[in-house]
Amino acid sequence: MNEKKYVYLDYAATTPMDPRVVEEINKHFTNTYGNPSSLHYIGQKASKVLEDSRAMVASLINARPEEIIFTSSGTESDNLAIKGVAYKNKKKGNHIITSAIEHHAVLEPCKRLEKEGYEITYLPVDRTGLINLNELENAITDKTILISIMFANNEIGTIEPIKEIGEIAKSHDVFFHTDAVQAFAKIPLDVQEMNIDLLSASSHKIYGPKGVGMLYIRDGGKGKKGGKYIEPLMEGGGHENKMRPSTENVPGIAGFAKAVEIAKNELHIEAERLTKLRDKIINTITTNIEHCYLNGHRTKRLPNNVNLGFNFIEGESILLSLDAEYIGVSTGSACSSKSLEPSHVLLAIGLDPQEAHGSLRVTLGRFTTEEEVEYFLEKLPPIIERLREVSPLGVKKKLNARNQNETHLSKYG
Repeated sequence: MNEKKYVYLDYAATTPMDPRVVEEINKHFTNTYGNPSSLHYIGQKASKVLEDSRAMVASLINARPEEIIFTSSGTESDNLAIKGVAYKNKKKGNHIITSAIEHHAVLEPCKRLEKEGYEITYLPVDRTGLINLNELENAITDKTILISIMFANNEIGTIEPIKEIGEIAKSHDVFFHTDAVQAFAKIPLDVQEMNIDLLSASSHKIYGPKGVGMLYIRDGGKGKKGGKYIEPLMEGGGHENKMRPSTENVPGIAGFAKAVEIAKNELHIEAERLTKLRDKIINTITTNIEHCYLNGHRTKRLPNNVNLGFNFIEGESILLSLDAEYIGVSTGSACSSKSLEPSHVLLAIGLDPQEAHGSLRVTLGRFTTEEEVEYFLEKLPPIIERLREVSPLGVKKKLNARNQNETHLSKYG
């Protein structure tokens, strides 16, 4: 292994841009500089690229082009979906249901709405990260206007029963939003089959540029009785079906669409390849390293996600030790990586704070090779052994073992 080559295993945080995407973006930086709202030739040339991109993104999830709104990020899309539906439907009700393991881009808007008088139900999850469908249905009241449950968790990779959630929401005439930032273009998504009303996604999670996201809005936000069921959060021009004012970032959006096109053509093959590498990591580590366990569901998980807990050691120490070996991983969500607080996701699945601090997230991607996985599997065990030797938690483990042995000798010796 050439030590100068860095092994990047943090694809859930962000992905490197695919060279084919870079080529597409560069082409539009120079050739498609017009404002899509302009009526002249240069403007309409940009408008065509914008609408072709919209159609490509829509095709991936079985949506119509007019149901796709381009935003600056998955975070903006989540905020627009949650606050937009809440504000527009406040006369109908003020109750929203979400889960305890959502991304902060969902949890923080919900907390904001709580301060404004809305009621939020945070559904618990089981040890694998799955919500209980009966608890979801029982939580619905005549004031419930929105259910927002993520498609797949960004930390532990667990995939929620989205189709069943969509059926429950539809049967109760409640809008259903899913944060699909981690699942989009990695596993099959169908907004019609799954009864999804709003879906958030982000370009930089699928080898596209940062600063571009999208929100799928069923029927373009038109309600059954006319009017809109979602309210824009910004004031300005009539861009993006009057839902997101601001001149569109055409080169970035074109890059996003190119990333979608590539993913669409390679999705099943890539998912199969990554699943094999994922399972190799899980099986090898849990078999060869003691006091190690998998976080999240064993099979209902993203094909590229591995989240492992290591007793008697801290995840940050593992991360830094691996970084010294030119391997990049994370201890959880990149958005909260600077926080010393234990992951709210890991606490929600039943880990105590010490266990949560001892977890490591390894996420694979398009450019991950089997050789890189082998290198990671070679370097990790001695790091774990060394850190446990010097860790205060490791010392405590040894003392407890010694005390138990002395007790045993005193009792039976």
